[in-house]
Amino acid sequence: MEHFNRRKGALYAQNYPCSELAEEFGTPLFVYSRDALEQGWLEFSDALEKQPHLICYAVKANSNLAVLDVLARLGSGFDIVSGGELKRVLAAGADPEKIVFSGVGKTVSELTEALEIGIRCFNVESEAELDRLANIAKALDVVAPVSLRVNPDVDAQTHPYISTGLKENKFGINMLDAVSVYKRAADMPSIDIQGMDCHIGSQLTSIEPYKDAMERLITLVDELSDAGIHLKHLDVGGGQGISYEDESALDIKEWAACVIDAIGQRDLEILVEPGRYIAGPAGILLTRVEYLKSNEDKHFAVVDAAMNDLIRPALYSAWQSIEAVEPGNAVEKQYDVVGPICESSDFLGKDRSLAIEQGDLLAVMSAGAYGFVMSSNYNTRPRAAEVMVSGDDAYVVRERENVEDLFADESLLP
Repeated sequence: MEHFNRRKGALYAQNYPCSELAEEFGTPLFVYSRDALEQGWLEFSDALEKQPHLICYAVKANSNLAVLDVLARLGSGFDIVSGGELKRVLAAGADPEKIVFSGVGKTVSELTEALEIGIRCFNVESEAELDRLANIAKALDVVAPVSLRVNPDVDAQTHPYISTGLKENKFGINMLDAVSVYKRAADMPSIDIQGMDCHIGSQLTSIEPYKDAMERLITLVDELSDAGIHLKHLDVGGGQGISYEDESALDIKEWAACVIDAIGQRDLEILVEPGRYIAGPAGILLTRVEYLKSNEDKHFAVVDAAMNDLIRPALYSAWQSIEAVEPGNAVEKQYDVVGPICESSDFLGKDRSLAIEQGDLLAVMSAGAYGFVMSSNYNTRPRAAEVMVSGDDAYVVRERENVEDLFADESLLP
């Protein structure tokens, strides 16, 4: 992770010492590297440069306005899954014609607002949604640009909670039903069929599931073409995996070659929705050791970050590297790194070799995706601050909450 590097043993975010960031802005603290965000996005841009394409960053991975602004300035499109995310990307300067709207539960108000704004495409996930969108578009006297999200029943070999391409998952339209649904859509005057969408899962580090999915998608594209339904784009989704432990990040050049080869001479623009691959390595979570405690079986490092700040380990036993920010002289031990929340699932990592003392700083690496966006106020804990390092400077891009903010909208009974 070159943008988070060590100098004389101390961890830096670009050129900024992480210890100084913690002193200046407090902990827990999410720290993002602008250079890393840009590099992640440009990997996709470079790999797809010879093919018409649109990179639609998956906002759900990290929706901070500064993150969205950095990507919008590069020309990024955005993949949204709610009306709130639509408002976010517009506030960050997104071009509506580069926004695609995914998600299984789009409401009437969300569809209406997106139609009025004039987004690029709706990734429709069911026949019921297609009917709702067609009726709203008709009432507004507009035509809705649509791609159908098809479920190719591909086993991505990822955690069940982040698998999205199997037939038992809630996402998308069954491959066996896709042709008939496309034919229905083609007969709707207020629907304009633009493409096909697919997303098979998250944190994929092997190219094989993509090859399997692309083979099935292209077969369906050709079947639709034979039926007179000619698509303009193929949205291949996201899910490109990064290195958390000993796995290798997905090779984006190899991935792009797989997609481009599968499309062949077909006149299809490629849309892709990366989130974790761009944001994950671009962020860390800084936390301070409050206490060290031991019993006959375990050593515990109790830190000031908790599952409300980073829920991935508690939610699906996700592993993220935890490192001491500065070298120390303590004896190395195997620690469970735990937070102060009153749940046994409140841990950031278990059995980690650390040479630390009370008061030391730790960094949870690769925390830029599905970190702050999934945080909560459980136990009435204010959410962490977020900082962006750009060049030699650090900017607060979200102020730390205070406790009074958390119940400011509540009231006592008369």
